[in-house]
Amino acid sequence: MPHQRKVHTRSTRFQIAAEAARIIATEGQQDFHTAKRKAADRIGSSDRLALPSNQEVQDALLSYQALYGGQQHSRNLEKLRLAAIEAMRQLAAYSPRLVGPVLDGSAGSHARITLHVFCDQPETLVHDFLQKGLPFRQEQKRLRLRDRDYQFVPVLLLEISGNTIELMVFNPISQRQAPPCPIDGKPQQRASIADVEKLLGINTSAA
Repeated sequence: MPHQRKVHTRSTRFQIAAEAARIIATEGQQDFHTAKRKAADRIGSSDRLALPSNQEVQDALLSYQALYGGQQHSRNLEKLRLAAIEAMRQLAAYSPRLVGPVLDGSAGSHARITLHVFCDQPETLVHDFLQKGLPFRQEQKRLRLRDRDYQFVPVLLLEISGNTIELMVFNPISQRQAPPCPIDGKPQQRASIADVEKLLGINTSAA
């Protein structure tokens, strides 16, 4: 019985991860925990032990995009990365870095373009946008730190070329150490404009 239970739990975790990946890819859900809960409800599982890790969902998401995304996914990812470069150039004064699904290649058609930007006070960025007449919305996002504590990070949302740009505002000292990735807990990967251009095969020396 214990072995059967273990096999059943492993199978359920796989099903939930696959459905959560589909939800993220096709329904615009950004939060992994919410996607997992919704997936568990859909397959009729109430076993908390059967909830997959974020890494399992991420692996399932990459597999989903590889299997079902095809050329459409590739074109969409290219479009999002080009929009990221456009936004990063406009925000060059704040040392923008691309993070998240648009960087790692798992972004669906509903994905936000997430950038880390750096300034002493979030109000500086707000004032800059107001001066330029750029419409934006404000939010907060809770980040888990390495010591298992949490911090709230100011977030500004704006639209550029029909894409939602999510700006997470950090103090300049945070450029030295990226926050933990919500997927695997390792320092989050960040990409500069030049890094993103390399992903797209853009010759930066000719720019």
